[in-house]
Amino acid sequence: MTTTVSTGPTGATTTGGGVADRLADAVRPFVGGELPVRLRAWDGSEAGPAGAPVVELRSPDAVRRLLWHPGELGAAQAYVTGELDVPHEDGWDLDSALTHAFAVARERGLGGSRPSPSALARAVRTVVGDDALRPVLLSRPPAPPASQASIRGRLHSVLRDRRAISHHYDLSNEFYSLILEESMAYSCGYHESPEVSLEEAQRAKLDLVCRKLGLEPGTTLLDVGCGWGSLSLHAAEHFGARVTGVTIAAEQKRFIDARIAERGLADRVEIRLQDYREVPRSEWGTYDAVSSIEMGEHVGEGNYPTYAEVLHRSVRPGGRVLVQQMSRTGRWPGGGPFIESFIAPDMHMRPVGETVAHLERGGLEVRDVHALRAHYVLTVAGWLERFETNLDRLTELVGEEVVRVWRLYLVGGAMAFRDGRMGVDQILMVRPGGTRTLPPVRSW
Repeated sequence: MTTTVSTGPTGATTTGGGVADRLADAVRPFVGGELPVRLRAWDGSEAGPAGAPVVELRSPDAVRRLLWHPGELGAAQAYVTGELDVPHEDGWDLDSALTHAFAVARERGLGGSRPSPSALARAVRTVVGDDALRPVLLSRPPAPPASQASIRGRLHSVLRDRRAISHHYDLSNEFYSLILEESMAYSCGYHESPEVSLEEAQRAKLDLVCRKLGLEPGTTLLDVGCGWGSLSLHAAEHFGARVTGVTIAAEQKRFIDARIAERGLADRVEIRLQDYREVPRSEWGTYDAVSSIEMGEHVGEGNYPTYAEVLHRSVRPGGRVLVQQMSRTGRWPGGGPFIESFIAPDMHMRPVGETVAHLERGGLEVRDVHALRAHYVLTVAGWLERFETNLDRLTELVGEEVVRVWRLYLVGGAMAFRDGRMGVDQILMVRPGGTRTLPPVRSW
């Protein structure tokens, strides 16, 4: 087949007669005009503006996924399987390409509304009229990628929550150790300047939480959703607290138990494989302080009042509670189709003000809300740097598909915090009553 290169009225270049040209024509109603990227199809044809980021469709399966799951989910499925790629060319990478695409969508007012029936019909006619694309449209959808979650059971039942957490957190402790820093803190750090290391930022965050909670030798702390134990171990080792941590991830418990033994902290730290709803009645009102670091996003909207009640009833009157939690506005409280399908099934986020209202209705008095959104941009940048440095070993551990899931996750997460689509806050509270109070003037 002979192709010709031409320049369109907006500076777009096409290799006429190829798949890319047909696809560019088909998607024009969905992108509000000319392509915002340079499309390179599996037959070698290209269409789109010169100098724009390149999107490679390496297989017809990429188009099949986008036809069956238009938008973010289909694109994510195609990307993680390698059927679609965004190569590093002409100064563009995945971050800058996605940033460019988001900017064009805002400029064109593409707010996620569905195309009209007439636009859909025109796109179908365009594809059906092409000999190379007709079989794509008429074929069955490809199977979901192996890395896509398939979680069954009643939403936010104890069993389903364990399965959802296992999907994300039980990849292996070594996998996470190659992305996180030595303390294995999988939450936003506290960056006193952009120059501090990831290790320093996480240590500063742990110190900050312990100071806000007023921890000192002998203080009892319940760490709800303790992760790999960064806060539980830090509170015991550096502040002398006696800590009970709960997690529903078996890999995390094994990791923390090994560190407890290594550091001789068995008399100060106990980790339970336990759901937050299973904290026994005998411990209600017995803890001096309660922490929950980036775990409340996973309990669900319907269960959040129960979560708030657990925090309230576990701490003694006058005791302090600190929740660090991500926030989000807009139509995707779970983070969007990609996050909900590949990273954190069943997650639910909301604006910080709504979370504060939930906690207050649960009987806690909110004293401080400390926004850390800008810090998360730096934290994720540190994780992404370690990810790329250790890419070969990560690929050996989990395979190319999961590595691509995580690259998209880290790059997209950094963008969401940078652009203000997501936030994260430390919410400090007390249970009313008792004699222990927060000082009227605080310097953390």
